[in-house]
Amino acid sequence: MSANLYALGAIALWVTLASLGLALRHVPPFLLTGIALAIGSVLALPRIHEWRVPASTLALGVYGLFGYHFLLFIALRHAPPVEANLVNYLWPLLIVVLAPLFLPGMRLKPLHVIAAVIGFAGAAVAILGGGGSRASGAWSWGYLPALGSAFMWSTYSLATRRVKPFPTSAIGLFGLVSGLLSLACHALLEPSVSLNAQDWLLIALMGLGPLGAAFFLWDKALKLGDARQIGILSYLTPLGSTALLVLVSGRGFDASIVAAALLIIGAAVVGTRVK
Repeated sequence: MSANLYALGAIALWVTLASLGLALRHVPPFLLTGIALAIGSVLALPRIHEWRVPASTLALGVYGLFGYHFLLFIALRHAPPVEANLVNYLWPLLIVVLAPLFLPGMRLKPLHVIAAVIGFAGAAVAILGGGGSRASGAWSWGYLPALGSAFMWSTYSLATRRVKPFPTSAIGLFGLVSGLLSLACHALLEPSVSLNAQDWLLIALMGLGPLGAAFFLWDKALKLGDARQIGILSYLTPLGSTALLVLVSGRGFDASIVAAALLIIGAAVVGTRVK
């Protein structure tokens, strides 16, 4: 049960990411992510002595934190953002489906798959119906990096259980290295900008929350819990994110948000009760 609470804590923080991103949409994405990840790593500084991990473990952390964001930003630049975001949210489904391949002794039951598919249907309803943007229906090569980002986050999440056990505080090292790589991408690929005091405050909130503490909570959840159940619970992220965007934009809730909530909550109830 504690693992699911850690996962819900991470999800609650990730729910705020889209709204913070909207307020900071004028900041180049690699710059935003680089600074936020570096700030998030500060949370683990009191345990910096635990950052000593094998090079292969560090590579896995950078693969997850940097690789995921790198491919997602490419996808959002080259594909319609609504559909790209939906493809990206295949990662909870992939966690459920791939768990038996990564974790010995874990079996995939039909109810896990059914719950994961229902959760993805709920995510689709939330993103396509309540996100305030119309789906274009057009194919774009940008969907491929979106799928790649989903694959990266799901395999990173599962692979952390396959490497030699490492302290959760080492996530701070993953974030710091990933942040520095993101800043290097900013220097190479993006124009320079000036940030004001409000920008820095919002970036600090992003770094301490969805791009900081959330990663530590997520790691604890995966270390303690059932990856299949955590994957299904993760569909609360696009639902909560869309609902928060609706609130901050002043639009009213429509039937799509209610339908998405019923689908995702139903999937979570079913999925987390299957052993």
